[in-house]
Amino acid sequence: MKIHKGEAGYLKKRKVQLMIELILEASLIGGLLIAGYLLNHTRLNIFTLVAILACLPACRALVNLIMLLPHHSMDEATELEISGVTEYLTMLYDLVITSERKAMPVDAIAISGKTICGYARNKKVDTNYCARHIKSILAQNKIEKVTVKIFHDYVAFLSRAEGMNNIAAVERADQQRLEDDIKQIIMDISL
Repeated sequence: MKIHKGEAGYLKKRKVQLMIELILEASLIGGLLIAGYLLNHTRLNIFTLVAILACLPACRALVNLIMLLPHHSMDEATELEISGVTEYLTMLYDLVITSERKAMPVDAIAISGKTICGYARNKKVDTNYCARHIKSILAQNKIEKVTVKIFHDYVAFLSRAEGMNNIAAVERADQQRLEDDIKQIIMDISL
């Protein structure tokens, strides 16, 4: 089963995918170098050139893997608990929000209309900066007057998400397109 960005378990799956990609590309590069040397008895051949060009995607995969290594997916029990109280909300999981200065792991984001709340279990995440960054990126994309709050406290996040879910269940305003636009923008600024 393929896991997409924004789904639970994405970070773990993406790390494995990048490691496999990196191993395959390194094997290809090594194979090309060895084949070129065995066929031509010199390193100055077309195989060496192709191997050098193959280093570009391998380096891209390596950089992506290095960026993701310090971050971890949330456990399945926590994700199930959150999804149990967010039936009517648009949810995102396992994100690493990036800005010019920081990479901020956010475990879950709940979106209901123009209200966004998130949960970051990592205490090193500056929640105010993260919220301001998301808000400014949304404003740059012409989505204004958005309320963004990121929590370190899991219970506070869960109660806020449950309250947002209760309001969404009653109102059920047709805001799915707006929520999808916000979801896409947040995924665009995430690793």
